[in-house]
Amino acid sequence: MKDPYEILDVSPGASAEELKKAYRRLARECHPDSDPSNPWAENEFKELSSAYDLLSDPGRRRRYDRGEISGDGTRRTPSPSKSKPARPRKTARKAKAKRPSANGPAGKKRSKIAGLKINGPDIEYDLRVDFMEAAKGAIRHIGMANGKRLKVTIPPGTEDGRILRLKGQGMAGFGGGADGNAYVEVLVDPDPVFRRQKNDIHVDVPVTLSEAVLGGRIEAPTIDGMVNVTVPKGSNTGTQLRLKGKGLKSGDKGTGSRGDQFVHLRVVLPNKPDKDLIRFLEEWSPDRGTKARPRTAVKKSGGK
Repeated sequence: MKDPYEILDVSPGASAEELKKAYRRLARECHPDSDPSNPWAENEFKELSSAYDLLSDPGRRRRYDRGEISGDGTRRTPSPSKSKPARPRKTARKAKAKRPSANGPAGKKRSKIAGLKINGPDIEYDLRVDFMEAAKGAIRHIGMANGKRLKVTIPPGTEDGRILRLKGQGMAGFGGGADGNAYVEVLVDPDPVFRRQKNDIHVDVPVTLSEAVLGGRIEAPTIDGMVNVTVPKGSNTGTQLRLKGKGLKSGDKGTGSRGDQFVHLRVVLPNKPDKDLIRFLEEWSPDRGTKARPRTAVKKSGGK
């Protein structure tokens, strides 16, 4: 068997994480399901798995590095000493003429490799979804290298970067080995309206000046649709309204209680200037509604 480091395409000083990454990458490439037209794919995959099994075991890896075992895990026979006399030619000829039978050491080695139980490698995917799919839950499908479609159930309230584990949905195993798992990282696109903070949702809602001053009823968006909310009198930009239970579900399966939604009011003026409003503000003063003092008087009082 070749050098397991060479098979995995890593250096002898590679870390355990580097070994795992190399194995997963190569296993996807040489797995028979990914390359059905390659008649040697199964043997290549078994060789790769054997190399990883050896190097991923710290004890066996140390023994291999010390030269105690070979790449297939069998114990190495010490080389004969130079001082030891050579065997007679007759014995050497006899050994050369004798071929290993199917039941001999070589046959045992072949049968051992043929009956090797190999677990299928895990596979990793990135799945991009929009905010509402993550918030309310959805079902998506991913195309695998072998042509199969992988069903992915996204629980309600899924956060950006969450990794879903799909047991037994990775590459197939050999010789009775278990199938690998599929790990799907969910990437949630930002939403132009909603912002997430843990299980709470925040949203900005514009209100007119009259609604802010006098109060009233307005509509606000939620992930469940539009709802009516009451704007208190004397509200201002930054006033916050809480909608209990209108946030996101919690729990791994999205079955827990829901968070809240917070509506942040933002006072906006009309696009077209209102002459009456302008006239009112020119005559109005925060000091109990009295007329503003003439500019000349302000300057004169400030100079004393």
